[in-house]
Amino acid sequence: MIDLSMQYLGMKLNGPIVVSSTPLSESLDNMRRMEDAGASAIVLTSLFEEQLELESRALDEDLSRGTESFAESLNYLPDLRDYRMSHEVYLEHLRRARAAVSIPVLGSLNGVTTGGWVRYAREMEQAGVNAIELNTYALATDRSQTSAELEVQLLELVSNVCAVVKVPVAVKLSQSFTSIPHLCARLEDAGARGVVLFNRFYQPDFDIEAQEVRPTLHFSTPSELLPRLHWAAILYGHLKADIAVTGGVHSAEDVLKAIMAGANVAMMASALHIHGIEHIGRVLADLRYWLEKREYASLRETRGCLSRRSVPDTSPYDRGNYIKTLSSYSLRQTVAAF
Repeated sequence: MIDLSMQYLGMKLNGPIVVSSTPLSESLDNMRRMEDAGASAIVLTSLFEEQLELESRALDEDLSRGTESFAESLNYLPDLRDYRMSHEVYLEHLRRARAAVSIPVLGSLNGVTTGGWVRYAREMEQAGVNAIELNTYALATDRSQTSAELEVQLLELVSNVCAVVKVPVAVKLSQSFTSIPHLCARLEDAGARGVVLFNRFYQPDFDIEAQEVRPTLHFSTPSELLPRLHWAAILYGHLKADIAVTGGVHSAEDVLKAIMAGANVAMMASALHIHGIEHIGRVLADLRYWLEKREYASLRETRGCLSRRSVPDTSPYDRGNYIKTLSSYSLRQTVAAF
């Protein structure tokens, strides 16, 4: 029997497929189906910084409304026993999830500033989470904000969270940073046990008839996997922190590519929305077949075999790839013309 187990964030997982943050995990039944299908861990849907701030302000307004009048106005206050804060609902779901499945459950915090994240991370740990994923999503829209300031802000957030929790922390990054290897090394120094490559930016679209800007959501495609493979292959062997690949993982081939690049695990979300939760089982079956056919004893044997430090020619990962790609395309066009 092929050993598919992998190590991630200090945990021995029974396989390489982790369910990434998705609304599917809001259902306990779905989480049980994920485990039955072969998922080795589940990242819960994210708790958003903006949502927490909005609800905190709403509660403050309710608590202060009318209190400048008479003592009787205190009757206008809401019954706090019925006031369900988002993070409280999240923590309760986390507790239920830990009881519903035997595989690790990771909490997810989505934001860019320290704020109350330290508190929420601590509460997640107390609720029994196995690890925490900081799902960072920062957009520089202010011309006065420098890239260095964005990085410092991120590093402070990670350092503050890691200082107050004992469970491992992974950082989900965007691919827009100038020097990803340097940043990942600094994140490791700040206490991060893993990096997740990469967050997906959801860009708005324009409705030219209504002249409106509208949010759009598209599921990932396998073509989005390429930059994740590129940077996982560069980081492998240069970090003690674990590496997860997410975005564009749809098939056994995609999982194999991620592991061969140097990832510890491959994360799925869009593929489950498109093909169903049971798709995990089909991918694992295909993965076992591929490994058995080539007489591998374990998936771990393939890890990092196509990383930058493992291949004899590193030019595909460097600037040389740019020249080769353009040259090969030009050559094909010339041959086709004849």
